[in-house]
Amino acid sequence: MLSKWYARWMYRWETRLTTRDENRVVRPLEWGFDWIAPFLDSHGLAAAELRLAQADPETAMTRISELLIRHSDQFFGYQRPTDFRLEERYPQLFPTNVRPETLAQDAELRRKAENGEIPRAQFLRFTSPERTPYPENDLVNARWYPAPAHKDHARPKQAIVILPQWNADAFSHNALAGVFNRMGISALRLSKPYHDIRRPTELERSDYAVSSNVGRTLSACRQAVVDIRCCLDWLEDQGYEHFGVLGTSLGSCYAFLASAHDPRLRVNAFNHASTSFGDVVWAGQSTRHIRQGLADAGLTQERLRQLWAAVSPIHYYDKFMSIQSAGAQSAKQAKKALLIYADYDLTFPREYSLQVVDAFQRHGVNFEPRVLPCGHYTTGETPFKYIDGWYMGSFVYRAFKQLREEGPAVQAPAPAAQKTHEEALTR
Repeated sequence: MLSKWYARWMYRWETRLTTRDENRVVRPLEWGFDWIAPFLDSHGLAAAELRLAQADPETAMTRISELLIRHSDQFFGYQRPTDFRLEERYPQLFPTNVRPETLAQDAELRRKAENGEIPRAQFLRFTSPERTPYPENDLVNARWYPAPAHKDHARPKQAIVILPQWNADAFSHNALAGVFNRMGISALRLSKPYHDIRRPTELERSDYAVSSNVGRTLSACRQAVVDIRCCLDWLEDQGYEHFGVLGTSLGSCYAFLASAHDPRLRVNAFNHASTSFGDVVWAGQSTRHIRQGLADAGLTQERLRQLWAAVSPIHYYDKFMSIQSAGAQSAKQAKKALLIYADYDLTFPREYSLQVVDAFQRHGVNFEPRVLPCGHYTTGETPFKYIDGWYMGSFVYRAFKQLREEGPAVQAPAPAAQKTHEEALTR
């Protein structure tokens, strides 16, 4: 009886949090072939499918998604950027909602910056290998939190890339970076494509990262993954040897796809995870406006699952295991993973998270499952945010400590190179 009351209370709370923002926009279905055609053309892929696009766009896009799975090393490959640099500026909030309290917080932060009442922060900037029509989106942004130099000069330098949730403002997850610094672990808090400073001025929310434009969503996923891997390149240039990634919600999908294609990512924290990109968008409460645009065009959950198969973790579990087996010198040196899910999640429904648990077990992934007694949005509320933070912080601390005890770091293979010059990737 008590458990049923708690579930009803939690679902009401979760629903209230997911419906309080009124600036979600329902957009019609767009196939978006133009967003992925440059990549396909530069690799000599999908010529027949692109010719089919006008006559039967759904079949063409489904075949392209299947083709991208077979060529995922190229799809998530990249040319290493040559313009890495650190930039100093006052931090900004970049809110994604128009609630009065959020706008007041943003205004106060701007006032403090104008009066020099807050310190400047360092940000890693570079040009993303995936080009889009939005120059602000293509300039990658990652807030840099270097850990103090350790007194033991022989200790390997360790770093983690942090990816917050979809529609996160620029301060989300920054506290985690500070926690990791106290563990001696440096952190790059990455702004995902179309988020905070990378968000096009025409948007109030980070809508273009996940939308009813099928091809643009594929492009955003590719961009996020290669941006993560580029961050590792810069960290290696700074002398770092051990690497991890922490992703929440949409960030966990990006983090998994990156780790499945890069053996350098040995420590992996997936905070809210699911098997299929399409399932979450279709069934999730916070993406109901996207589902409406897709359903109005006649799509179904099954058909959407196929369209976005190329960016769904379910198709890369074998790759996740094979890349760690190839990189690790022993079973002890395999990738280490944390999988957190919530019992009352209406955004990443629990059934899909349990499928990830089952898949990890079947594939022999070295992982720790943790369950939160809340939902997706309520994870950010007291007391659940502290439970979630403890799960992530304690795992990252233990996993990096084990890496230091295991010996040499795993060396990464060279990224799959692009076949054409930069102009072929621009629109």
